[in-house]
Order: sequence, then C-alpha cells, then structure tokens
Amino acid sequence: MKEDADRSSPTLSASAFDRLRQAIVAGELPPGAKINEPQLSRQFGISRGPLREAIRRLEGCKLVEIRPNAGAKVVSLNRSQVTEIYEIREALEGLACRLAARRAGAGDCLQLRQLLAEHEHQLQSVDGKHYDQQEGDLDFHFLIVQLSGNSQLFSLLCGELYHLLRLCRAQTSGIRARPARAFKEHHQIVDALERGDGELAELLMRRHICGAKETFLNELNQTITPDS
Repeated sequence: MKEDADRSSPTLSASAFDRLRQAIVAGELPPGAKINEPQLSRQFGISRGPLREAIRRLEGCKLVEIRPNAGAKVVSLNRSQVTEIYEIREALEGLACRLAARRAGAGDCLQLRQLLAEHEHQLQSVDGKHYDQQEGDLDFHFLIVQLSGNSQLFSLLCGELYHLLRLCRAQTSGIRARPARAFKEHHQIVDALERGDGELAELLMRRHICGAKETFLNELNQTITPDS
C-alpha cells in the first residue's frame, strides 16, 4: 500500500500545483494571502506531503514565498519588482516580435487571428470588461515567443518566469479600458507580422507592454506593497 501511495504522490502533487497556480493567477488567492495547508489538504483530498511539494514548486515559479516559521504566502510585488518584470517583458517580447516577423507565414498569422477572434468573443461575453487569456497555445504572447524560433528566448519567457508574468497580466486584464485597448494592440502587432515588418512589430509590442506597466502601477498601486 505504501508503494502505491508513493507512486501516486507525484500525480497528486502535480494536480495540487496546477490548481493552486490557477487560483493564484486568477486572483482567487490574492497577493499576500497565506497558504492554509490544513484547509487545502482537506479541500484537495490529499496529504500534506504532496501539497508541500506543490507549494515548493510554486515558490520556484516565483508565485509563492516561503519563510521560516511563517509558512507560505502568495507573492506580493512592490513597485520596483513590477517595474523590473515589465522592463524584462518589454525588451524580450519586443525582440520576440522582431524575430517572429522574419519567420511567421500565412498559416501562423491565421492562427493568431483565430485566437484573437476567440478573445473577441470572450470580450463581448463580458461586455469588454475582462481580457483573460489562457496559458500555452491559447495565450497570444506565448504564441509570439514560440514563433520567434529562439529556444533561449522561449526558455526565459515561457519557462520559470511565465506564470509570474501571467499573474501580472491578469491583474491588468480587467482595469477600465485596458481589455479593449490590449485587444486592438494585439491586432496591430499581427498586422506588422503579416507584413514581415520586424521593426514595427517590435515597436508595437514594446508600446503594448509599456502601456500595461503604466496601467498596473497607476491603477493597482493600492495592491502593491511599499518598497522596502
């Protein structure tokens, strides 16, 4: 029986990791929220061992902070950290766009257009109030980085940092006019990719991410912990 439990533990931990990660990115577990192990263990129907392994993985993704004698809590970013994250995004995703413009064919651009059509339907269903992208191939930014063809760039943006970047994006997705503006900017980026204009595609992506950064800092300042 113990051998069976040991074999199932990685699966249980992976499931708990996915559920907690989604809850954090979606805001169900807000920044600064304490991770209640006993409650989550009961909720997920698993022992504390697999749950703690999931929490350690979340720490590796920068979504959770674990402190001695204080337990784990959802990361709470200050202004400096947010600025640094968006500076990384602006530089690297801009580069991804420039590289993608050299490689993107008609089929690639059609895939992006189809994804944006799905996003438009989502926006209409919530009266344009929330632009929530799923992960991986359902994520416009993920597809752009993938199209760059640069494996190191993909590793940087879609590896360890990916879900922290998604967390930041999720926190701007429902702010005032941001969803409609972001959607329009995505279409403009695809326009540049279709023309093979890497310089314009990079410029548009950098402006897009800079705008998201300003929205985050201006509108969500109350949710960000003061700089130390």
